[in-house]
Amino acid sequence: MSQPSESTSAPQEEPRRVLLTVHTGRRDIVDLARTSAARLSAAGIVVRLLDDEAGDLDIADAEVVKTDSSAAAGAEIVMVFGGDGTFLRAAELARYTDAALMGVNLGRVGFLAETEPEAVEETLLAIERCEYSVEERLALAVDVLDGSGQVVSGTWALNEVSVEKAQRSRVLDVVLAIDGRPLTSFGCDGVLCATPTGSTAYAFSAGGPVVWPDVEALLLVPSNAHALFARPLVTSPNSVLTVAVPADGNRSRVSADGRRVLEVPDGGRVDVRRADRPVRIARVHASTFGDRLVAKFGLPVRGFRDARHAGPGHELFTSRNVLTRDVVTGNGAPSTEVTGAGSHDD
Repeated sequence: MSQPSESTSAPQEEPRRVLLTVHTGRRDIVDLARTSAARLSAAGIVVRLLDDEAGDLDIADAEVVKTDSSAAAGAEIVMVFGGDGTFLRAAELARYTDAALMGVNLGRVGFLAETEPEAVEETLLAIERCEYSVEERLALAVDVLDGSGQVVSGTWALNEVSVEKAQRSRVLDVVLAIDGRPLTSFGCDGVLCATPTGSTAYAFSAGGPVVWPDVEALLLVPSNAHALFARPLVTSPNSVLTVAVPADGNRSRVSADGRRVLEVPDGGRVDVRRADRPVRIARVHASTFGDRLVAKFGLPVRGFRDARHAGPGHELFTSRNVLTRDVVTGNGAPSTEVTGAGSHDD
């Protein structure tokens, strides 16, 4: 008599998961998130939603999770539909997981996003086929200490940590130190400690340098300082940046990425260093950071002499996206589209 055979079926593979983080205040963004979710589901990828967004998105068969530090656990990608603010919110959720952030820019500048809305189909296909790379971006760890040197609170940041005055009517007195050695002191509106990723954000507006995101460095940028020596500084990624506030000075606070605020005790200080854990950002397109700068700021890459080729009183049309003008790669002839402008005679 034959014996019944034992099942030898292989264990089921865990399905891939993508967490969606969506700016639900705009109908066009919600619609794009819904069509993207349908495309991912059709490819056998589980779509995960945050419980505070699920009602607005109304996506059938989606996995709904709490909006907390465990939201991205087990997810491969956190796909962001919105601007840089939405991206930074998503970064909080992905912070302590292996999920990589991938942004679809539906804001104004969107330096952190990987793709524009018109290229979403290409991005979704890359996710389906696992044809993307992951960059690890340096993040900041922040300790707030009281006058006795005891740590009283802490946080982290992807873009920047801003030590700001709490009262707008008064100047904030600060003492700056690098690696425990005093450097200078002055009155100011605040001091920014930024990452290379954040060099094009708040630090850029305060007059800091643009730093390529793969550079290993920390930035210190004073804001409206009353001093002759108040230049932006670029330090080693292993440095500790200290902003101390004298006990008889103005009250101050810490703002991390404009999202998390901590109070600084009287006579306390803020220590900023490289975080142990980087932020993971997924990339699909081959464009470089220089390409992004040109595209986001509409930089005139041809030069003013070439811009006059259409004759006096005209200049080369400046596209918002230089990548479509075949300038960077050198493929194809220069664009001949022109628009009226002021004269640039020699």
